[in-house]
Amino acid sequence: MSTANPLLQPFDAAPFDKIKPEHFSPAIKTLIAETHQEVKAITDQTETPTFLNTVVALERTGQQLGKVSSIFFNLNSAETNEEIQKIAQEISPLLSAFKNDLLLNKALFTRVKAVYDNKAQLELTAEDAMLLERQYQGFARNGANLNEADQQELRKIDAELAQKTLKFGEHVLAETNAYELHLTEESDLSGLPETAKAMAAAEANSRGKEGWVITLQYPSYIPFMTYADNRELRKELSLAFGAKAFKGNENDNQQLVLDIANLRHKRAQLLGYETHAHFVLEDRMAKTPEAVTAFLEELKDKAKPAAQAEFDRLEQFAKELDGIDQLQKWDGAYYGEKLKKKLFDFDEEELKPYFELDKVIAGSFEVASRLFDLNFEPIDDVPVYHKDVKTYKVTDSKGNYISLFYADFHPRPGKRGGAWMTSYRPQQTVNGKNERPHVSIVCNFTPSTADKPSLLTFNEVTTLFHEFGHALHGMLANTTYSSLSGTSVLWDFVELPSQLMENWCYEQEALSLFAKHYQTGADIPMELIKKIKASATFNEGMQTLRQLSFGMLDMAWHGADPSSVKDVKSFEEAAFAPTKLYPATPETCMSTSFSHIFQGGYSAGYYSYKWAEVLDADAFSYFKSEGIFSRTVADKFKDFVLSQGGTQDPMELYVKFRGKKPDPKALLERAGLL
Repeated sequence: MSTANPLLQPFDAAPFDKIKPEHFSPAIKTLIAETHQEVKAITDQTETPTFLNTVVALERTGQQLGKVSSIFFNLNSAETNEEIQKIAQEISPLLSAFKNDLLLNKALFTRVKAVYDNKAQLELTAEDAMLLERQYQGFARNGANLNEADQQELRKIDAELAQKTLKFGEHVLAETNAYELHLTEESDLSGLPETAKAMAAAEANSRGKEGWVITLQYPSYIPFMTYADNRELRKELSLAFGAKAFKGNENDNQQLVLDIANLRHKRAQLLGYETHAHFVLEDRMAKTPEAVTAFLEELKDKAKPAAQAEFDRLEQFAKELDGIDQLQKWDGAYYGEKLKKKLFDFDEEELKPYFELDKVIAGSFEVASRLFDLNFEPIDDVPVYHKDVKTYKVTDSKGNYISLFYADFHPRPGKRGGAWMTSYRPQQTVNGKNERPHVSIVCNFTPSTADKPSLLTFNEVTTLFHEFGHALHGMLANTTYSSLSGTSVLWDFVELPSQLMENWCYEQEALSLFAKHYQTGADIPMELIKKIKASATFNEGMQTLRQLSFGMLDMAWHGADPSSVKDVKSFEEAAFAPTKLYPATPETCMSTSFSHIFQGGYSAGYYSYKWAEVLDADAFSYFKSEGIFSRTVADKFKDFVLSQGGTQDPMELYVKFRGKKPDPKALLERAGLL
């Protein structure tokens, strides 16, 4: 291994202090070549294929390549620049080609298939059997059973998809960063909370401008849409947000949307599936597109009447208040906030002083400590990729090392929007040694200002708990094989731990641990907690319908042959028709910036947010029946869900934890839709 390149040395924590962008490309090329050699050692064997010499051997290949790729792609999301984006365009096709080389390696597949065909004779544990099943399906679902010409075609499609999905994301980021609403009249900020004004002033200052700058980053965009009195400016900002990558300029994504959808369909057909959704869902809890469509339709039928009633009430309220004739998209958050204040005497801004970021982090740690016996110790001897990143050593009460944990909370120009969890090193057990995971969460929370610490909106508090739930799934992993560890579960099961954790944010018993006024230290008043709970179902019909509409748009793109679609916007309008509440805006298009499905891994999978809500509402009703800090229920959740990863069928794991299958009634009750 080279002495100069830190990525080619053995390392424990990612060596961010030593890595330079120019290290990535040579390291990944070297590691691809080394992994090819590891695979060749398996296929060159003359011994009969066995579970150990083939399936386990294959599972253990490419470990360093996996770690280095994780580091690179998280940097490309959390701290990118033109150089890193250029490297991503170079190495993504290489990794895609490598994956195909592996999955289309005939000699390798022949060995795995020999073990698979003989599985009835083998005495495998449940986890071993799952590893064999996932490995065999990994080959079959990636063309191992195809003829040579079709395999070549598949490789071509995959290389194209790798580049086009990357390009899609780059365009969305470029469009987000290109826009600014520069205001020089203070009257234009009327209605905005002081924290939002200070942030806008700081943003202007950082750009060398007078006045205030509002951007399309969520911490800037959301407060403006929620509180700004100037309707014309809200409209301008809303249309700019909705028109991302839909302007016919060099960042336009319309053709990319069509290309990606068609390539995915072509790929599915090549593999013998009717559509991309049929291909994806075979490997999910839901199993079929029909099941997903029925699920979305059933929830839509329950939510639509409530949503329409809520919309009419909001429109009426806006008319009475300001003589608004027709409620538009840029009015929803603004009048929603005002109506919520009127109905519940409640303003989101009242909550922020009780949610200082450091206290909320400490609160999430305390909740995890009570439920899962974890301690989080801040450490500063681990290299990080940006000074904002915090690091923690996670142990249990017996002093056992559980995990290394990174947290990166604030927006920067090089960071994509949203929030996510990732892993730099997976958990696995090798030769009797349990290698513990390195887990990270990345968010975009309101930063501190000159005179105030970072104070979170309630939505940001639930986001932190959500990502922390994913992190716990990674941290508490306790399996043999890394490919079945932590969050390596079926996609529509992965959101259960994250969405479950959000529930503690609504409970007085949990809030009293950390919701304290940042100046006085006073506990959050009981009335505010009651209002949080009462307002939690406010406009829930509209919220549910909105989520369902995204799921339906996703299924429209991926559940049928898209080759006849010529116009992205009109196709999208048709998909949204059954859930439409607001008047259409011709200038905007959701699909062109729908990164979840055209860049992230949610294609034919967006429904899984709602699917997981059914699971999490049902699971939390179990906690509530026994006490929200019940160690008995928490132990069952840790033992049967968090620690098990993807080692067993998720429904079986859920039933072991809960004693029964999930009931959608708990979700509908929680949402106030029954």
